[in-house]
Amino acid sequence: MKVIGDRLAIDGLVVDDECAVRLVREREQAGDDPVKTVRDAVEIGARVLDREQAAANAEFVKTEFERAAGELNLQFTDRAREVAEYFNQRVEAVFGPENGHLQKELEKLFSDGSSASVQNRVRELVQETLTRSREDLVKRFTASDGSNPLADFKAETVRALHVAGQRQHESQQALLRQMSELEKQLQALRLEKEKLEEVEAEREKGTAKGRSFEEQVAEAIDAIAIAQGDVAEAVGDVRGATGKTGDIVVAIGACSGPPRGRIVFEAKDRRLSRPGALAELDKAMADRDADFAVLVVPTEDEVPSKLQTLREYNGDKLVLAHDEVALALEVGYRLARARVLMKRSDTEVDAAAVHDLVERALAAMEDVRRVKSQLSGAKTNIDRAYEVVEQMAARVRGHLAEVDLLVLGEQEPAPDPAEDQMEL
Repeated sequence: MKVIGDRLAIDGLVVDDECAVRLVREREQAGDDPVKTVRDAVEIGARVLDREQAAANAEFVKTEFERAAGELNLQFTDRAREVAEYFNQRVEAVFGPENGHLQKELEKLFSDGSSASVQNRVRELVQETLTRSREDLVKRFTASDGSNPLADFKAETVRALHVAGQRQHESQQALLRQMSELEKQLQALRLEKEKLEEVEAEREKGTAKGRSFEEQVAEAIDAIAIAQGDVAEAVGDVRGATGKTGDIVVAIGACSGPPRGRIVFEAKDRRLSRPGALAELDKAMADRDADFAVLVVPTEDEVPSKLQTLREYNGDKLVLAHDEVALALEVGYRLARARVLMKRSDTEVDAAAVHDLVERALAAMEDVRRVKSQLSGAKTNIDRAYEVVEQMAARVRGHLAEVDLLVLGEQEPAPDPAEDQMEL
């Protein structure tokens, strides 16, 4: 066997390895070249031997490295122990809880019993600074010269208080004069209110006695009917031809003979719709066999929508507010009576003259309403005047209290007197 350059020459080599002989024989029987098989076996074996040699070398290196690492670790451990012991000694000397240098310094600097402690020194310095600042501040603010920054402010405050006092005095005088005028007006309003109360006293008597609205209307119509020679009868609980609609029936001229016509009055203390009111009046005329129907409500608020008081509808119906004025019920009664008599009269009646007189009566009633409205407004003004007087009295008391505070120097300058004026 020779190594020639990059080649290996083998001559007369005999291999008695059982595995190698069997492998070559099987390959030869299978038709493979035995020389190629031997060559592959040599090449593959060479590579295996090479890898095993490399692994053996690596294992040697690993073993040597572990040995060196163990020695190094042992040396490092010993050195680290020595360093740790040294640092423990130094830390104990500095940070020891009993004899450490840091503990001694902290005790010296922050102990309450040490005169050189930080908090005691800071406390002393703060007290000294505050004392000097307080003394300097007192000197500055008690001085009367330009060194006092509040000298101008004090002077302006004194002048403002003086001006406020004068303004307050003038405002009080104006309030007193205004109060005097209000008292005069209030007295006049009281007299006017008493007159209004007398005007409404009669109406209030009926309500005070607990009578119902229907009873009040029946009593008032009866008084009017007697003066006309008519007979008024309350029939609210009596069934008529087909029902009980209609509260008072007036037989015209029944005091002196057979009635010349009939008027039915329906008293309602609630508001009806226009169709409902007209239907109610039609039914009342049918139930009471009447020629004219009148719907009586307490006030304008209960008048049916789209209907007016003291205005005829369909020639045989009328609506009026009994509580509007005392004269309203009598005017409505007389208008209804005139309509019935004109319808039942055998002689020719001057309809134009009657219409003219009716219009004059209605115009006079408008004047009555207007006067009553003015009286109601006057009553409202009287009540409002009472409230105004109470407000003014409260303002006067408030201003007097402000005067007391101003005298004591505890009040800011008063507001503009214009703010104290009250609109009546």
